[in-house]
Amino acid sequence: MAINHPTVNLSRIGVYGPVTATLDWCEPNHMFSPHIAEMANTLSNLYTISISVLGLANTLREHLPQRFLLGYLGIAFVGIGSFIFHATLLWGAQLMDELPMIYVAALSLWMISEDGEGFTDSKQSQEKQASNNYGMSARAITSLLLFDVLFTASYYAYRNPVYHQCVFASLLLSLIYRVASAIRTSNVHPIPADLRRTITRLFASGAALFAFGFLIWNLDNVFCPTLTRYKQAVGWPGAFLLEGHSWWHIFTGAGTYYMFIGMQCNTLAVKDDHRNYKLGRRWGLPVTVRSPKGWEAIGLQAPGENGYKMGKYIKSE
Repeated sequence: MAINHPTVNLSRIGVYGPVTATLDWCEPNHMFSPHIAEMANTLSNLYTISISVLGLANTLREHLPQRFLLGYLGIAFVGIGSFIFHATLLWGAQLMDELPMIYVAALSLWMISEDGEGFTDSKQSQEKQASNNYGMSARAITSLLLFDVLFTASYYAYRNPVYHQCVFASLLLSLIYRVASAIRTSNVHPIPADLRRTITRLFASGAALFAFGFLIWNLDNVFCPTLTRYKQAVGWPGAFLLEGHSWWHIFTGAGTYYMFIGMQCNTLAVKDDHRNYKLGRRWGLPVTVRSPKGWEAIGLQAPGENGYKMGKYIKSE
């Protein structure tokens, strides 16, 4: 049930054969290459992949808990899957795009909900966590994996994109609610007021970027015939700027990153000492870095600023 827009030439078939995905977008197919169905929608995913690499590199550099590596890897897989999907418009590639979105959202919901003291994936707190709420964490992980398996099986059988969108939206709303609740109350460490404001600002900025991208995506769907006429009048490559779904990739990629950083700050403040971390910037984006006290806590020496613009996200005590 591909979505066909009457003024867009969808007759071109690339090397992958006919479209088998349940979705097709406003961008003309195989206009520039038989190997890439939607050029702008494909290449715009490089932004999401790039900021995921930034997050991965920063997590390794700052020796942050390994669960954050999983989060950034998940975001990268969303970008890679979307790249392949828009290049091929095949059903199998569509799953590579849409399933990681569910997995990352569910993983993020687990991260923000698992608020016992210490990290099971952090050497300095394994003993503390083992004597605390390891059993609850194990049950939560089992539930997370079971949810992912059940959704994968049901979506593969049902193949309705609206079903995927509803489940994804439900996970996002649950995540927003859980973050708002976690900011107000903590079972372990109270979060200082200035840090709460910073977390709120990060998460609100991410949510706003995400919502703006969603608006552009829907405008692209509704006004596709009109936009297509404008694209033809402007000509390429300038017409690439009118590809609304490409802007959806960029704005939701940035929004996801901001929300993940906000969730990361909240998790570190709840499960660790908030004074161990600062908020820096690189490539114009926020990054979580260890304070001198944070490096002392894990018995390591700070590797140096190396291009980071440093700034505390809490007041000095």
